[in-house]
Amino acid sequence: MATFDTSLKSRLIYVFAISDEWHKDCLKVGETTLEEDDGNFPLPNSELLNKAACARIDQYTQTAGIAYNLLYTEMTVFFKGGTISSFNDKQVHNVLERSGVKKKVFDTVKGANEWFCCDLETVKKAILAVKNGQNSLNASDISHTQIPIIFRPEQQAAIDKTKKQFKKGSQMLWNAKMRFGKTLCALRVARDLEMWRTIILTHRPVVDDGWFEDFGKIFYDRTDCHYGSRTKGENFASLEQQAKKGDKYVYFASMQDMRGAQLVGGKFDKNNEVFSTDWDFLIVDEAHEGTRTELGEAVINELTKEHTKVLKLSGTPFNLLDDYTEEETYTWDYTMEQRAKTEWDILHMGDPNPYASLPAINIYTYDLGALMDDYSDEERAFNFREFFRTKDDGTFIHENDVDNFLLLLCKDDKESLYPYSNDRYRSIFRHTLWVVPGVKAARVLSTKLKAHPIFGGFEIVNVAGNGDEDEENADALQMVNTAIGENPDKTFTITLSCGRLTTGVSIKPWTAVFMMAGSYSTSAAGYMQTIFRVQTPFTYKGRMKEQCYAFDFAPDRTLRMLAEVAKVSAKAGKATDDDRKNLGDFLNFCPIISIEGSQMKPYDVNKMMGQLKKAQIEKVVQCGFEDGALYNDELLKLTDIDLVDFKNLKGIIGKTKAMPKSGDIDVNKQGFTNEEYAEKEKIEKKPKRERTPEEQARLEELKNRHSQRKDAISILRGISIRMPLLIFGAELKDEDEEITIDNFANLVDDTSWMEFMPKDVTKDVFAKFKRFYEPDVFREAGKRIRAMARAADKFSIEQRIERIAGIFNTFRNPDKETVLTPWRVVNLHLSDCLGGWCFMDEEFKQPLETPRFVDKGEVTYSVFRTDSLIMEINSKSGLYPLLAAYNIYRNRLETAKEKYGEVSNAFSLQLWDLTIEQNILVVCKTPMARSITRRTLAGFRDTKVHAEYYKNLIENISQNSDLVVNTLRDGKYFWGINDNKCMTIDAIIGNPPYQLVNQGAGNGADPLYHLFIDLAIRLGEKSTLIHPARFLFNAGKTPKEWNSSILNNPKFKVVKYWANSTDVFPSVDIKGGVAVTYHDKKANFGSIGFFSAYEELRTILSKVKAKGESAISSIVAPRELYRLTDTLYQENPEMEGRQSSGHKYSLGANIFDIFPELFSDTCIGDEAEMMEIYGRYDNRRCFKWIKRSYITQPDNFEKYKVVITKANGSGALGEVLSTPIVGVPIVGYTDTFIGIGVFDTEAEANACLKYIKTRFARTMLGTLKITQDNTRETWANVPIQDFTSRSDINWDVPVSDIDKLLYTKYQLSDEEIQFIEQNIKPMF
Repeated sequence: MATFDTSLKSRLIYVFAISDEWHKDCLKVGETTLEEDDGNFPLPNSELLNKAACARIDQYTQTAGIAYNLLYTEMTVFFKGGTISSFNDKQVHNVLERSGVKKKVFDTVKGANEWFCCDLETVKKAILAVKNGQNSLNASDISHTQIPIIFRPEQQAAIDKTKKQFKKGSQMLWNAKMRFGKTLCALRVARDLEMWRTIILTHRPVVDDGWFEDFGKIFYDRTDCHYGSRTKGENFASLEQQAKKGDKYVYFASMQDMRGAQLVGGKFDKNNEVFSTDWDFLIVDEAHEGTRTELGEAVINELTKEHTKVLKLSGTPFNLLDDYTEEETYTWDYTMEQRAKTEWDILHMGDPNPYASLPAINIYTYDLGALMDDYSDEERAFNFREFFRTKDDGTFIHENDVDNFLLLLCKDDKESLYPYSNDRYRSIFRHTLWVVPGVKAARVLSTKLKAHPIFGGFEIVNVAGNGDEDEENADALQMVNTAIGENPDKTFTITLSCGRLTTGVSIKPWTAVFMMAGSYSTSAAGYMQTIFRVQTPFTYKGRMKEQCYAFDFAPDRTLRMLAEVAKVSAKAGKATDDDRKNLGDFLNFCPIISIEGSQMKPYDVNKMMGQLKKAQIEKVVQCGFEDGALYNDELLKLTDIDLVDFKNLKGIIGKTKAMPKSGDIDVNKQGFTNEEYAEKEKIEKKPKRERTPEEQARLEELKNRHSQRKDAISILRGISIRMPLLIFGAELKDEDEEITIDNFANLVDDTSWMEFMPKDVTKDVFAKFKRFYEPDVFREAGKRIRAMARAADKFSIEQRIERIAGIFNTFRNPDKETVLTPWRVVNLHLSDCLGGWCFMDEEFKQPLETPRFVDKGEVTYSVFRTDSLIMEINSKSGLYPLLAAYNIYRNRLETAKEKYGEVSNAFSLQLWDLTIEQNILVVCKTPMARSITRRTLAGFRDTKVHAEYYKNLIENISQNSDLVVNTLRDGKYFWGINDNKCMTIDAIIGNPPYQLVNQGAGNGADPLYHLFIDLAIRLGEKSTLIHPARFLFNAGKTPKEWNSSILNNPKFKVVKYWANSTDVFPSVDIKGGVAVTYHDKKANFGSIGFFSAYEELRTILSKVKAKGESAISSIVAPRELYRLTDTLYQENPEMEGRQSSGHKYSLGANIFDIFPELFSDTCIGDEAEMMEIYGRYDNRRCFKWIKRSYITQPDNFEKYKVVITKANGSGALGEVLSTPIVGVPIVGYTDTFIGIGVFDTEAEANACLKYIKTRFARTMLGTLKITQDNTRETWANVPIQDFTSRSDINWDVPVSDIDKLLYTKYQLSDEEIQFIEQNIKPMF
């Protein structure tokens, strides 16, 4: 039926933007009709106005495929002076033009002369000017960047959840995929919560520009908020000045810079002000990178104050998720993004789709292993490293196979599905990233591609190379962008990389990434970071990138990565309906297509579920059995008896320092009955909206008990982390039958069990806990370790060594007695002492694809002869003999190449076997250590290895070292290597036992390493070991006579010294540091005498000693000087037993807590009968009064003295003393402190106080103070001074001037003075 329509309709103004290069920094202001006009006046940006605006904009954008962002809508009618008025878009245009705002003209877009170069705030001001009758704006009203950020729903959800969580907690993790907008959202949190001081910490300083730009977008209208970094905005000092005036700031810092600070274990005195700042908000960007290391965690811990809120951002936080609860985690993954993109138009009719510019990823796998079987290992992962192995002449070893591979990519037939098979495909993939195994492979491949008939038409950009990561990315980015040029549709490029540009940066025109590197065990985080490089939004000339691609040539690797990323069940093999749905959704939005010949076969959920188990097993292995999936849910149902067993186990494992602090298990929180366990599962199956309040409360209660499972796991960790090494070495006949949790103890002989397991964790004790392990996971993880080792046997010698080193990198150091020397340290040790081939870069940070040669002259060539004998005297892993054997093998290999030319892998293996049979001897303390060493050197092959178990080695070395020396020289009967009963051993290498495992604990245990140093000196022509270093300072429990002898041995020298042992063994704290020493029977290095890591200290000390002055240690009081008296207990018999019998009279650190009724804050009674004691109470220093008769009164009691803490710092050179004070007469101190001097006058004590604050005195203190202890002995090299007015030093001047007087007195050179000034922190 016909009808009439109104002839008058309302109008509205709209403002929108298009996110591409053409329309950058400009907005369009238009006008349209409101069709659904009901006579009301909708508010600006209402749904009705937005819908009308989108309908109009769609008319001239949709046909061109242009995506836009609608920013603002408003009715053209308004009230003025009580009457209704109106305006139109032409009036707004006129105000903008008369105000000098530039206009852009796009002839190709209909009506496109309405674009203005300004921001939304300027347009709003122009609208207001029209309403007010103004013709133009003031210059100050015109801006270009003040366009408010309109957050997508998931972004706003992350912001809101974080703000809510921070009201009750202090940490939050955003598990948000790349392109989420984490930077903008994190800064919005800082703004909304009015954070005064915010610090951004990142492993990638190159992103400073991005944070700075986004800061401007979020804080554009806040003049009281500032940004700073080393290169952008304000410097830190300026920001702090602003903060003191009441302003707020955001400071950007790099993890590399922060972890270099001495405060967190670095080498440089810097960033102290940053660390001391009371931060309100810490944002850790790319938190999966560089934050789980010892130094990384130290930086974060030091920056985090009591009230600091910490937000960690990551697109691939697979190593962090276990540390956060559900409430502390916000997740936005690829599946969620693509689902939101698909559903947007249904749920938000009329609004522009904010996800339209985010392309979908398609993954294609090509099974090269099936096509080229020679390069497929037992893991079914294609061996890219071998495939692309290069010759010295700059060609590929497998030249023909590489040529065939390139031809395959370009195979030209109608049915072909290879990416470069025809012109259309080449146009789609005109700009791509190829990830290759290494620098050499990239260089040779680049040459080959340039000469190729197809790929020669592409510009090859090779960005593979070494150097500083940030400079690398910046330079590489420029190289690629230059090659692509300003018109990406006119150029063709292929970028070759072995790591650069795979994280943190984006190349918009890339449409595909080709994964031609990595292995089955490649990390999921690194894999996803790489393939998501091509998902960067890109719009060019109105055309938008809607699809992007990843091509992988190792199908099993692809599936394992994506199964892990899809975040299905954490328990291997336990598939649930939700798991299947998650995987189904993932495959829907990220299809994985297998290409076999010219046939496409999409992967389904069932095949992906099979990969889930592999993914979880791989995680357990890569974590060194530190993963919750290793345990079953029996830990949720502990009985009272179980809890007692766990308590006992915690005590045992704690003795060996085998675990970090673990939580206690409370039976009231932990115990699940079977009924309760079933109840929990029943409630969880109900949708949340259908649960009653009582059910929800009950579920929360049961979940709290579930969290106690983590505490049980932290206790079992002390056993679990020792398992992988034992499984690796075990001699088995049937892995399927023998690698079970029930049979595990049987894999290890009793002697080895006692050596490798924590003391007192017998096989019977272990039997009580094995039921808490998930049998399937344990079995498959164990088999996986051995499969990795077995697969390595198929590789070239270099690749096998790389694989074996990688396996050991997954093993954990359980404690100080069972230190596994890291492969990095083995390389550092031997290359520094003996030279030869090294598998690490020059900084010993990154492994090399091809080893480098370190030339130590005669030492190198004499030790690694083909007729040499090299012995390791205490092998646990076999890594030392592995590297030594490689060096001798290389000599054999070079000889063979000179004689025969190129050598095959089979012949190389024969040379290797000959080397380990004729040149390598290994002594092992246990049968299992022997098996591990044999596995490391020869794998699963039946090859002769001279690794021998020496029964009761420690006892024999201690009691009959002559017998040990003679036995180990016996080539005929002990080694069976030759008929020589008194062999000459060319070199002894290794990492000996440090202390007796079964006596004492920590530093109280008796040392052993000095016995092995003696043994090595007697056995080898040359010897080099790594061991504790306290003896170098005549400290520790090694015999003083031995210390003196070794320090005066001219054939013995220190090659390397680390004051901080964690620089060598990351999880092991060895007081006094670690040293690498070297002995050569034919050398004369001169005796060490006094040892220092700094040559300047040696010369300074020699000048001080030349004066012949007494040491200040002569007036340093001994520890425990003040004691309780019998009178205290006679007058207060009820206090007997408050302190143990051995410490009955001690005035310990907590004395104020033990006898609170005897101490008071003020003097009560006759002062002549009272005394003050200086100590600590409630974590602060204080003075308290006590009856004088209750405390002994030594010589310094009625005198002036300087009081300092008995322990201070860590022993690093240059540390300040912790607030020393002058103790006045009638004041004593607890055992926390020691005293210096017995002075008659306060002036003398003040002079002494000034002296110990000088840089000079603390330099001399640093010659002997190598731990936190400030004992009398550590002051033995500090010369005493005359502290009276008759002194040759003027004590009335400032401390810095006193230093100058001391420099002159001891005739220090300018270089020595500079050393002191640079390394010793000032005290005032």
